[in-house]
Amino acid sequence: MRGFGGGGMGGLMAQAQKMQAKLAKVQEEIAAMEIDGEAGNGAVKVTVSGKHECRRVHIDPAAVDPDDIEMLEDLVQLAFNNAEQRLEEISQARIRQEVPLPPGMKLPF
Repeated sequence: MRGFGGGGMGGLMAQAQKMQAKLAKVQEEIAAMEIDGEAGNGAVKVTVSGKHECRRVHIDPAAVDPDDIEMLEDLVQLAFNNAEQRLEEISQARIRQEVPLPPGMKLPF
């Protein structure tokens, strides 16, 4: 069965395996990353790992108002969501950079 470029089906399989190995390597690199997110002009900072684990939370003492705990809770949530969004953007860019796909093809995630 020829017509798929250089090496027929065998060539396609080799290409797919190479792409899979590259993707696995990039996923390992992403898992080792740490990404920061913040809210309230840096009053709350959250660091997440590439595995979506919360690693650190820093709260500026000036952000702590005992009469408005709800605001602090919101800032922590916003900082975490900011870190997660940045992780997603960085991960997608890194994967697209290292594992280019033909036009119209997407990775299954």
